[in-house]
Amino acid sequence: MFSFFNKKNTSFPAGQFQFDTDIHSHILPGIDDGSPNLETSLQLISGLYALGIRKCVATPHIIGDLYRNDANSIGAALEETIEGCLQAGIDMKITAAAEYMLDDYFMQLLRQKKPLLCLHKNILLTEFPFTVQPDNIEDLAFNMLTEGYKPVLAHPERYFYFHRNFNFYNRLKDLGFILQVNLLSLTGYYGDAVKKAAIHLFKNDMVSLVGTDLHHHKHLAALANSSSQRIFSKYLSHKDWNRLDEL
Repeated sequence: MFSFFNKKNTSFPAGQFQFDTDIHSHILPGIDDGSPNLETSLQLISGLYALGIRKCVATPHIIGDLYRNDANSIGAALEETIEGCLQAGIDMKITAAAEYMLDDYFMQLLRQKKPLLCLHKNILLTEFPFTVQPDNIEDLAFNMLTEGYKPVLAHPERYFYFHRNFNFYNRLKDLGFILQVNLLSLTGYYGDAVKKAAIHLFKNDMVSLVGTDLHHHKHLAALANSSSQRIFSKYLSHKDWNRLDEL
């Protein structure tokens, strides 16, 4: 049934990811729970480059009661990072979007028709709270689609409330959510239940995008681990990932 997992993509050397664009990371300095400063940002970006990444779409959090980032704060951090890469000789193409928590603040931005920071054109990276399932998922999806956005749901495998019923992933797809899985979920980094959910999504061909969700050096070390690389190759080698222009 899952014979596509045996197909090989020979265009990526051993020890590198099966794609060259990372669409989910927290590598911009000092604006969320990711990199705290430019020095760390450059170290993380260098690590991604060594793993075969050549383009990063940085996605700092926008959370109403925690990180009220906007185009100005993200743009300033992006400029600092690009300049730092130039000075350090790191040939990485870096752009920026945001990871929007689907909270009341987000709905306020949507109602006010504020321009939102997208991964590509109208493709919007979003997330749910980890603690409790939103009771208005249908409304959230409808409102985003009505405003012309294509919502990507970050790391659906990490929301424990979906582990009770994997069929809800089908519902998310039906509502219009594009599903993005974190690479480290496949390795058990976030626990066995998350790993089980991630594998379910891959085996049922429900994953459209993957991302590192890179925040810090521990993430980078886990991503570069040789056993992790073997796992990534098993699940990712059947297609060319993160082609945003094809969504």
